[in-house]
Amino acid sequence: METLWANGQASIREIQEAFPEQERPAYTTIQTMVYRLETKKAVHRVKKVGNFHVFAAAVSRNAAQRKLIDDLLGLFGGRSQPVMALLIESGKLTLQDVQEAEKTLRKLEKEDKSQ
Repeated sequence: METLWANGQASIREIQEAFPEQERPAYTTIQTMVYRLETKKAVHRVKKVGNFHVFAAAVSRNAAQRKLIDDLLGLFGGRSQPVMALLIESGKLTLQDVQEAEKTLRKLEKEDKSQ
């Protein structure tokens, strides 16, 4: 999806070549993933060139991220605190991340008060 969001559209070969050479999955692996994403309506075929198809994202990055976060929070009963605690314990949440979150929260709070 990252390749499609960055480039707008790409063939399966272009998606495969976007991976680092040492970690590059097989063409058929990418093909399977793209077809599954197509079935889930996350990507769609834009055109056919020769014997291959060009795909584009049907879902924005923002919408996909929101869905993933909603699903993740669903695993924790809709509560964000356990997720935050796990992120802190694993070292994946930095002080800078927390400061950015605080800034965003303050901004949202100001917007709510002004409405």
